[in-house]
Amino acid sequence: MEDHLEQTGLSYAVLRPAVLFGKEDILINNIAWALRHLPLFGIYGNGRYRLQPIHVDDLAAAAVARITGETNETIDAIGPETFYYRDMVEMIAREIGSRALIVAVPPMVAYQGLRVLGWIVGDVINTRDEIRGLMQERLYVQSPPLGTTKLSEWVRASCRQIGRRYTSELQRRLDRMGGYRSS
Repeated sequence: MEDHLEQTGLSYAVLRPAVLFGKEDILINNIAWALRHLPLFGIYGNGRYRLQPIHVDDLAAAAVARITGETNETIDAIGPETFYYRDMVEMIAREIGSRALIVAVPPMVAYQGLRVLGWIVGDVINTRDEIRGLMQERLYVQSPPLGTTKLSEWVRASCRQIGRRYTSELQRRLDRMGGYRSS
């Protein structure tokens, strides 16, 4: 897609977000939901793969700032903090006061467990490709941060709200308005 944009001759700015967080997000909210409601939280393998979440408002501001830009650019849209997945989950658990036991689980076993949980909540929680990409550190780049909002500070400030209700990605795709009311 980026190559095609370049070949059109039009000016462009491509922002590549890794993981989004903020009001009405799905991933961070549902990690918090699982930590609040389940006795165990399974980490794919050892959890030693990195990700760099960016706040949705930081991404939106970056997009607006580039609307009238004349410079063609592709930017890794990442936040100011880099986490190992396990450390991020542990930070969320700490901030929301979860007592869930966080355990390393073979990725395929964790995936099968998520399929069962997904059936219970009526959603597809993670796909094999998403798990593979996470574990291959496709949500990590060596670039300067674009955003300034720290996930750790946002979780601390939002700890009473996040994870109270499960947010279905499938429901959002089927009902754009109704899917946003659940957060």
